[in-house]
Amino acid sequence: MGEDTESSKVNHSFLRDYVTEADVISTVEFNHTGDLLATGDKGGRVVVFQRETVVGHKPKGELEQVGETGESGEYNVYSTFQSHEPDFDYLKSLEIEEKINKIRWLPQQNAAHFLLSTNDKTIKLWKVSERDKQPEGYNLKDEEGRVKDFSTVTSLQVPVLRPTDLMVEVRPRRVFSNGHTYHVNSISVNSDGETYLSADDLRINMWHLGITDRSFNIVDIKPANMEELTEVITSAEFHPHHCHLFVYSSSKGTLRLCDMRASALCDKHTKLFEEPEDPGSRSFFSEIVSSVSDVKFSHNGRYLLTRDYLTAKVWDLHMEKGPVETYQVHDYLRSKLCSLYENDCIFDKFECVWNSSDSVIMTGAYNSFFRMFDRETGRGVTLEAWRETSKPRAVLRTRRVYSGGKRRRGDVGVDSLDFTKKILHMAWHPEENIIAIASTNNLYIFQDRVNPDTQGPDLNSNTI
Repeated sequence: MGEDTESSKVNHSFLRDYVTEADVISTVEFNHTGDLLATGDKGGRVVVFQRETVVGHKPKGELEQVGETGESGEYNVYSTFQSHEPDFDYLKSLEIEEKINKIRWLPQQNAAHFLLSTNDKTIKLWKVSERDKQPEGYNLKDEEGRVKDFSTVTSLQVPVLRPTDLMVEVRPRRVFSNGHTYHVNSISVNSDGETYLSADDLRINMWHLGITDRSFNIVDIKPANMEELTEVITSAEFHPHHCHLFVYSSSKGTLRLCDMRASALCDKHTKLFEEPEDPGSRSFFSEIVSSVSDVKFSHNGRYLLTRDYLTAKVWDLHMEKGPVETYQVHDYLRSKLCSLYENDCIFDKFECVWNSSDSVIMTGAYNSFFRMFDRETGRGVTLEAWRETSKPRAVLRTRRVYSGGKRRRGDVGVDSLDFTKKILHMAWHPEENIIAIASTNNLYIFQDRVNPDTQGPDLNSNTI
């Protein structure tokens, strides 16, 4: 991606100077067309943004901000609703947080939109629809909706629909509860459009979207004796095209591809993807940093993208012995693992995403930095999302972390990194080079002005 990047920012705390824990964004997700963008936060709220109609055309080859109404298709607030409330498990005497862990959109079938949202225990299906007409002329109700005295009804009339101001209605359609003993970390909608999976630390369940009182357990790694537990499930996702295939990752850095045609209970995987460990480089932190925090299928279904603490890796479904591509996200932190362990940053779970053509990958880092890697050239670029780039058409410059050698002007030293400013959650538009980056309570949206003849952003300039 080139130097000239522009941005826009949406503040979940409504531009307040301080940040409350409830305002911190915990998930970001585009719908299948990219016209809607949903975010969830630690306060249990879901905010849906809608893209305005694009009426202009921008020059080619530059990165621009999505922030000027009518020019590049600005995203504005479409609807805000409370998805989850704090709850309490009386059997286990545990508080259940309202934090939204994941949001997933269902493919659109009609004028309405549907999305799944989940906290640690309960998954909900929401319907988002518009209404611009209201019925009038009831026979048994007055204008305020009160029931009339039937003895006063002397004639009958045909109710009619009258135009009214556009209203966005959000209603819960299904509540899927009591399916998980442990905290839900993933949900994924199946390509059949009828089922989805949900994963917690030890189990993966499969649900039908029309049935709320039962689910089917398809993976269970809980040992008979919990003292023998050696790994947990960290993420899971369905294949984008084959409804019988799904993958899940573990805290040991392994990926397991499962085929539901082989067995109803997929405790025995079809393929195991694992990178052999170098015994000479093993340390106390090896297992922690190798834990996979996120796994995503490529749009064509051929590759897997994973993120562990220090690297992003691309795996070929036809080759199990190791990743075909490895990208160092912030290798300069290897010497800081001890201090990162003490402040718990080493347990941060970074997400990763593909661009629409699977030619570029993106993931987050610290100090409000995020990384992009061009798969063809192998080159990467570091970009920064922060308040100074939140104005419309503000230029987003590439950044570089200095860890030795010749220092350039503007380089950031490793000891100067702010580990409280972390980019954990992000999403990439399914068709265009538009990205959404969550940083604490701020949502940044960047657009890359590229030549339409190319398949992805230009990552050749100012790379490291």
